[in-house]
Amino acid sequence: MGGKNKQRTKGNVRPSSSGRAAEVLTREGGVIPGFVGFDTTVTSELSYVPAVHGAEEIDNLVDADFRLVLRKLSKRDVVTRLKAVQDFGTMCQERDAEEVKGVLPYWPRIYCKISVDHDRRIREATQQAFEQLVLKVRRNLAPFLKSLMGHWILSQCDTYTPAASAACQAFQAAFSPTKQPEALSFCKDEILSVLQDILLKETADTLSDPQSVTEEEREGKYVRMLTSSLLGVKRLLSLLLQSDRTAMEERLAELLNSAKFWKYSKNKTPQVRGAFFEMVCALCEFTPGLVLAEAARLSTAVLLSIDDSDPVVLPPVWEAVLYVVSTIPDCWTHVNAKKGFLPKLWALLKEGGKGMAKALHPNLMPLLSKLPQQVTDPTLDFYTTFFSSLIQGLSSERAATSPSESAVIVTSVVECLRYCILKNTEEEEEQKKMRTMLISQQLLPLLEKALANPSLQNGPLFLLVTEMLVSWEKRAGLHSEDEANDSGDVFKGLLADFWEGLGLLFVRYADNEDADPQALEGVATLLQVMRYPERVKRKHAQKKKSVKICFSKPEDHEKTGVEEACVEKPVQTMSELVNEKTFGPLHTQHFEDVVCQLAQLCLVHVNEKTSERHLVFLSLLLQSFHTPRIFSTLVELDEKITDGEERDDVTMKNPSMQFLLERVVVWLAEKGRRDTEHLVEMVFSSLCCCTQQETTRILNHITTMDLQWGIILQIIQRACTDPETLKSCRDWLKGSVLGEQLLGLTEELCKVGSTSPSSTSTTSKHSWTLISLVLSQHHNNEVLIGEVYMEKILERLHATLSETKSLSDAGNMEPLICFICDVASTFFSSVQDCLLLLSAEELLLTVFQLTAQDQTHTHLSDSLLDKLRKVCVTGVRSLVQHSECEVKEGGFLHSAALWVTNQLLTVSMDIKSLQVLILAVQSIVETIISVCDQDSPLLVQFFTQLTPSQTEWTRIRQALPSQWIKTPLLASRHRGVCEKPSMDIWKSRVSTRLPAHLCACALLGRVARTVAFTPHDEKEAECPSHLPNLKYTVSELLYALQWCKEVEYMPAYHSLLTDSGLLEGLQSQVPMKRLLGTLYSRSVEDGGLWSLTLENYIHTNNLAATGSATVRKLYGSADSLFPVSQSTLSTLQVLCPTMTKEDRETLIDLATAGIINWQENDDVYGCLAVLLCCLTANTHVEEEVVHAILATVMEWRTSKEDWFLFSSDLSKATAEQLNLAVEMMRFLSWLVTHCPTVLGSSHWDFLLCSMLAWLETASENVSSLWNPWVQLFVCENAALIVNLNQFFTSSSSDIREKLPSELTAEWTDFFIEGIYNLLLPLPVNITDAFTEPDDPVFPLAVLQSVGVALTYVPVQQLKQNSLPPRFIADQKTNLPEPLQTLLNTFCPLLLFKARPLQITVYHLLEKVMPELPECDGEGDNNKSDDDRDEPCLSPPASLMAILSTCEELCDSILAGVQVGEFAVVQPLSVEYSCILGYLLAWKLLVTFFKSSPSHLRAHYAQYLKRSCSLNKLLLHLFKLMPENPIYPSQGAETKETKTFFTESQSLAVDNSESVEWELPHLACSVYYSTVQDLPAMVRLWWNGQEKRVSAAVEKFTIKYVSPVLSAQEISSVHSSTQMFDSMTVKARSAAREVIATYSVDDIFIELVIQLPQNYPLGSITVESGRRVGVSVQQWRNWMLQLSTYLTHQNGSIMEGLALWKNNVDKRFEGIEDCMICFSVIHGSNYSLPKKGCRTCKKKFHSACLYKWFTSSNKSTCPLCRETFF
Repeated sequence: MGGKNKQRTKGNVRPSSSGRAAEVLTREGGVIPGFVGFDTTVTSELSYVPAVHGAEEIDNLVDADFRLVLRKLSKRDVVTRLKAVQDFGTMCQERDAEEVKGVLPYWPRIYCKISVDHDRRIREATQQAFEQLVLKVRRNLAPFLKSLMGHWILSQCDTYTPAASAACQAFQAAFSPTKQPEALSFCKDEILSVLQDILLKETADTLSDPQSVTEEEREGKYVRMLTSSLLGVKRLLSLLLQSDRTAMEERLAELLNSAKFWKYSKNKTPQVRGAFFEMVCALCEFTPGLVLAEAARLSTAVLLSIDDSDPVVLPPVWEAVLYVVSTIPDCWTHVNAKKGFLPKLWALLKEGGKGMAKALHPNLMPLLSKLPQQVTDPTLDFYTTFFSSLIQGLSSERAATSPSESAVIVTSVVECLRYCILKNTEEEEEQKKMRTMLISQQLLPLLEKALANPSLQNGPLFLLVTEMLVSWEKRAGLHSEDEANDSGDVFKGLLADFWEGLGLLFVRYADNEDADPQALEGVATLLQVMRYPERVKRKHAQKKKSVKICFSKPEDHEKTGVEEACVEKPVQTMSELVNEKTFGPLHTQHFEDVVCQLAQLCLVHVNEKTSERHLVFLSLLLQSFHTPRIFSTLVELDEKITDGEERDDVTMKNPSMQFLLERVVVWLAEKGRRDTEHLVEMVFSSLCCCTQQETTRILNHITTMDLQWGIILQIIQRACTDPETLKSCRDWLKGSVLGEQLLGLTEELCKVGSTSPSSTSTTSKHSWTLISLVLSQHHNNEVLIGEVYMEKILERLHATLSETKSLSDAGNMEPLICFICDVASTFFSSVQDCLLLLSAEELLLTVFQLTAQDQTHTHLSDSLLDKLRKVCVTGVRSLVQHSECEVKEGGFLHSAALWVTNQLLTVSMDIKSLQVLILAVQSIVETIISVCDQDSPLLVQFFTQLTPSQTEWTRIRQALPSQWIKTPLLASRHRGVCEKPSMDIWKSRVSTRLPAHLCACALLGRVARTVAFTPHDEKEAECPSHLPNLKYTVSELLYALQWCKEVEYMPAYHSLLTDSGLLEGLQSQVPMKRLLGTLYSRSVEDGGLWSLTLENYIHTNNLAATGSATVRKLYGSADSLFPVSQSTLSTLQVLCPTMTKEDRETLIDLATAGIINWQENDDVYGCLAVLLCCLTANTHVEEEVVHAILATVMEWRTSKEDWFLFSSDLSKATAEQLNLAVEMMRFLSWLVTHCPTVLGSSHWDFLLCSMLAWLETASENVSSLWNPWVQLFVCENAALIVNLNQFFTSSSSDIREKLPSELTAEWTDFFIEGIYNLLLPLPVNITDAFTEPDDPVFPLAVLQSVGVALTYVPVQQLKQNSLPPRFIADQKTNLPEPLQTLLNTFCPLLLFKARPLQITVYHLLEKVMPELPECDGEGDNNKSDDDRDEPCLSPPASLMAILSTCEELCDSILAGVQVGEFAVVQPLSVEYSCILGYLLAWKLLVTFFKSSPSHLRAHYAQYLKRSCSLNKLLLHLFKLMPENPIYPSQGAETKETKTFFTESQSLAVDNSESVEWELPHLACSVYYSTVQDLPAMVRLWWNGQEKRVSAAVEKFTIKYVSPVLSAQEISSVHSSTQMFDSMTVKARSAAREVIATYSVDDIFIELVIQLPQNYPLGSITVESGRRVGVSVQQWRNWMLQLSTYLTHQNGSIMEGLALWKNNVDKRFEGIEDCMICFSVIHGSNYSLPKKGCRTCKKKFHSACLYKWFTSSNKSTCPLCRETFF
């Protein structure tokens, strides 16, 4: 079909061409041909709307939109089909039921196809759409069910779960659970037909078209369909009623009879095998009759597949195994169990189920129960092998790493063991052997294995064994006589055997000097589990709920996390322990015997060998078994050893107490014992069997034993672990024995702390912790120790802190302060009214002072400061909560405010100290607010105390350094004077210590903002803050910020005040009119910086636009500001832009009157300044007025010449005199720019002569430029020169006609020369006078203004300059003297650290660069023809000298940066100026190179190649160009991204805004110039780089440079005006091609030049076009020549073509080629072949011969091989 991309009309009813053909056939033939809608298998390709009789009528039944979607469903594109299915679902949801019903006849075919699509998204979407269809049509679906249901069942078993669940959802939407069996019964035959066809008939190639579907996809679909079909049979059977299942058995038998069906059990795909076994399970469950009929095949298929360990297959296989052994009684007759089944089972068990234990092992016990005698004979061997294999599985890699796998295997082992023992409870010999084998060969070795294996200990093994023992005891009748059964004796015997074996096992482990601690811990764990199975059970249950994943830990001596969870140290209540006579749930005597035996064994080892590991083991045992019998046993053993010494009665009565006093306490007191935790635990285990009096007595005894404090700490901590233990120890804790000991400890600590800093030893740490614990620990709001002792300890600590109040010592006292912090914090937070004590307030003040000072002063650590801050907050909170609402004199808040104010006004602080102080004060304020609220009188009083008085404000404001005036003065924002300007004022730098004014502003601003932070509900204007005089504080803050801005002072300080909306928040607290009024009145009174503050306030709040009426109210009328003083002039200058037109005109009238009547007026300067302010604000003024003012100024020239300061010494001039001269300059500048036509001839003479005279004065007073007013004088004069230059160069012809006729000629002939003779030496003189650019007095502004003026200098003026001659010895040069002097004078200034000067020098030199190459004439002519080296010529020497200096500097600056990384350079730093000078020098060099003729260019290129300068430049450039050179500040709407390569750079002298992007842009610009003008050299450099560098360079060039450069090359060919005789050149920009056509007489040549993608790095390719009349050899030579020229010459394509044409022309003139390079003109030095061979008479280029001789090491002719003379 044509028009593939045209828009389809919606609802287009015209069929496509193939459809029309079918329609014609139908109409003519009357029958439907066989190729439309044929019906083979269900999944064959089907037409979307079947063609039947009366196709038009059917078409009309289906809605047009539906028809379009149905067509799309048969498209090949996946996305189209997916979108169509989704649209179909949406339409079914949204359309009428009638419209949807129209689709039903066609839906079955489409559904059958797309429900088994290759793409799973389409299958899912199909089912979702089907659900919508079902919901819409409901019972109308019935007629089509039979054709749908087969694939519907298939879809419900789809391997892609979302698709399957969507199909099930659709099925449930269609039929309720009761209706589902009926629906399936109705369609069961059709369903089974579909499933059988897939299982028995289809193959991968019949299900999908081999021509359009890949083999992989075909195979995937086939496997998916097989899996779904097998699962479909299962689903069908599970959903049908029993009667229907019986009816289906015949059809199913056909399936089972097929050999193909049984092969699926061995299919290579796990999915298919899994589905097969699932279906087998369903067959066993629902159709047992069928299964019995196929028993042979089924048994074999299932029972011999048990080794299939694929995760998908194993679960259904084992389910099937259980079904088979249950359903088929004779299944073992069909399978050889001994050879086929059991070996596979053993192998599987030995490998731990191959990682599938969870699926496999739970089936083992059911399997055992079903195994007949014939399989298990001989029984003993069978079970031995079974359990050995099963236990061996625990060692498999998977079981060892996965606790969950291991747990399943263990559970299975114990289950099977219990089952086997229950099966063998008779007295027969065989069964006895079996029981013995199970216990001695299986169970005990398993337990032994577990003792050394932490992961098995943490598993369920011990608990399961305990449960098994409990069940045996019940059967043996040990729990109650009723339970005992016939086999009771058997079980008693079993228990005896088990405990005997286990006892021996334990003894073997314990009775060993080098017993493994891990194993001993395992023994203790096992016994503890047996002791408290319920507790462990509870833990296991919790673990099952929460833990999903568990990683095994390495076996070390620490308990693993899980183990701790299982084995918690039991803490039991007294009542429990006294009543607990029996041993937990295990009622056998053996248990207790074993424990006693072990305890005695441990004691023996401890006594004899002092074995620490046995002591720990004993502690663990006693933890679980603290019963009188154990302690009696231990005491009896002791008595045997010690032969019973005398003891008191109490001790004799209670064995646990006896053991404790005679043994445990002795062990505790041993010297050098490190780990005492287990002994403390043993103490509490023993105390469990003691009364409260005994407990107190023993603990008092322990306290007075002079033990380490760490042990006492452990005992107290252990006593506090639970309420019951605490209750039993209460008398001891509250008693005097412990209290006195702690008080003594405190005394000792305070002495140690104050004498030596080494008090941080381990014992000391324990002591601190101990005191902290007893003071801070509370139970039910009751103190831990006696209150008397608590108070005494606190008093001692207070005394200590007051001794260490000297703050400089604080660093050494850190541990003590740290400790006192803890105590004070507890004290402040827990003791009410604590701060009513004066000493407490003093303590708080000391803490506050420590937090409010910088760490460099106090030497405190961060953590300690943090603690102190918290203590301070707690104290202030306590103070505010319990105090009246006033700041008492001498109280904490009053003292703190006085101290802070004193710090602000007298101590000189740096930014860090200020920040610390502000944070401390803010913390107090925030604490007060958190307790009271914003309006608290406390806050107001505290703020008032902090605020300086008005006189203090004035004093600290006047103390601010006056350097601020320089910036606004030179920027013409301020007209100010200075009382006595001396050089010292301007030379001094602003200190890094903060002036007091800034400190006070910052602190008060922050505090006020904190107070006012909570937003009020009313409008801002109506809610002035309740803080007093806030408007003064805010205005001082604005003043401080303005000062910082003007002196560019400390960004850190500026951000301190502007961060987090501080300023805006404060300004919203003060009504705008009030603040504006305050600023205005201060400005009128004091002028100066207040005026600038007012201007900034007006500007930031946009009052010029929104509040001009408010501003006007400030001054009332304009004449109220006259006559002007210095302060009103400053104010007026600020207000002028916001004034009304009428006010400004009034001011002009007043000012004009003052100027014209200058004899009676004292303040001419003021009037002139006001006039200029109004003129700058674009106020209209009449021509007569201008004439009158100008006439007056000219009158001053005669009568008051000293006002003009012509030829005067400016160092003696006052600021007022300089200001007047400056105002006159500004007035003249305004005349030139605004009304030049008003000026007559005499006016112009006056103006130009004054300008020149001022310039002369400026050049004579360079040494006075330290003075800002002299700088202003020179700057304004330079601005006047710039305005004149712009006027004469760019004014329109209309204006020129109105000027005096001779004016322009005078300007060009006389004034320009005069100006630039004075201006050119000025930068040099300034840098000679001021050598240090970082000096505060360096006149950078002058250099900038003069620089802008110098950029207008004409080239002729530069070539004939009158600079003092400057030459350098041994400098080779062909330049005329003025030019050489110019270069020698200005080139060194490229490196001067002043950006405006560097840029100025660049602009000056750039103008003369194109003039320099012509001075080199023909180049390197001194070299004789015999000189064999290639000629080279240096570019201007002075420029190259600067370049080499810069090169070295750049090398060191960029040494650490890799090529391709972006080096960020700090703007205007020393590095910046070095790199700027370097790049500017290269820019000049490239300009010079570009303007050289091609023969000279080769010589210069040769010089650059030798000096390697270019190579270094390129490496530097790739460190300076940004990785992504996007042009900044471009809008998002631009189509093409602007980069530094597409945008040209304007290097303006006075442009300081985009200075951060200047270097990257300049680097890009230089790189672009080099690749454009030196492509061959860049290519040579690139080819020589290592792979990493060359790849980075190429990637960058291709992305950003090549597209721009190629486009420019092509467009330059397009726009080239160069004409060639007999050669035409065309360009094709899209293909990046240039076509050159050369024709002479009957010869015709066409060459195609193709630019590579990475141009200019890659070589340009030259391809042949057409040729006529040229031999092939000659043709090849010429193509090679052109290719060589374009690759090796530095220039454009046009220059390369010109060179090639010249070569071909020479060939036609009869000059022969050089036989070495096959070219007439040499590729680099453009010479002709001159060196001839005497023998063969052939001529060669000198350079070619030189290369030939050096490379071949011979001196023979290349052609005839004779010696070359």
